[in-house]
Amino acid sequence: MRVLVTGAASHLAQALLPALLAHPDIEAVTGLDIAPVSFSHPRFRAVRANLLGPDLGQHLEGVDAVIHLAFVVMGRMLGAQRKDRELIRRYNLDATQALCRAATASGVRRIVYASSVAVYGAWPDNPALIPESWPLRPMPGFAYSEDKAAVEWWLDDFEQAPGAPAITRLRIHAIVGPRAQSLLNLIARTRFYVQVPDPQPPTQCIWEDDVVQALLQALFSEVDGAFNLAAPEPLSFKDIVSRDGRWAMPVPYALAEKAHRAFWQISGNLGDPGWLAGLRYPLAVDTRRAEALLHWRPRHSVAECLDILRNSHR
Repeated sequence: MRVLVTGAASHLAQALLPALLAHPDIEAVTGLDIAPVSFSHPRFRAVRANLLGPDLGQHLEGVDAVIHLAFVVMGRMLGAQRKDRELIRRYNLDATQALCRAATASGVRRIVYASSVAVYGAWPDNPALIPESWPLRPMPGFAYSEDKAAVEWWLDDFEQAPGAPAITRLRIHAIVGPRAQSLLNLIARTRFYVQVPDPQPPTQCIWEDDVVQALLQALFSEVDGAFNLAAPEPLSFKDIVSRDGRWAMPVPYALAEKAHRAFWQISGNLGDPGWLAGLRYPLAVDTRRAEALLHWRPRHSVAECLDILRNSHR
């Protein structure tokens, strides 16, 4: 199998590429990104290109499957333009549309799309464990959530078109691990938590190698559709911070929101202001569909993810 990986310079790609090229059925991998890709392997070719560029089709020639990771998360790579909402939407939605159309024209058979549980949004009426059939309700003002949902709504129609590749959507929770986004790792290790009224809303995360395993399972599966990915046994942020008797400091939500908005103006290391609203309500997902149809099993619970991460930084 010949595979194209978009977002090949991303955090998740750093974990995925070695495992992908270690698979005996992978003939060659092309890694495409607008940033330089440091990974090297005899069967890997790095291409610095934009998904919105006119040469996208040539990079898909002879490709059997695409793993689509490319997405603007923090916006740090955009520099002074990181607050340009229309630019971010072009990189996220328009670029995904261009990729899917070019993949169809090139005869690509399968696309594995790294979506997010952010498509559901964190809302007070969310069920204890959200199934894939739950409606997509992104968080207003959270660009990542809005654009992930917009992509999925567009895919609903696109995948019905004649000749469209089979599309697997992996709705992934917050990824932690040695190669993950530094902000998510920091949140998992911090002693501060945003104080909200009881009952404290449950949440999850997922270890990066468990995500990689799901990507590989989806790549070689004949099953398409949406699949939730998360570590089992959700915890509240208060429980995450105070686990094992650790000292925990509550920060009132209003104060956290004000501080977040101020730092967002000057730093590219924080998500946009709408991101913080997701901490007020539950966002935990049911992963039984992935377990049954993709034969995927997360190897680490939420608590185990935190323990591994914290022990590695002692």
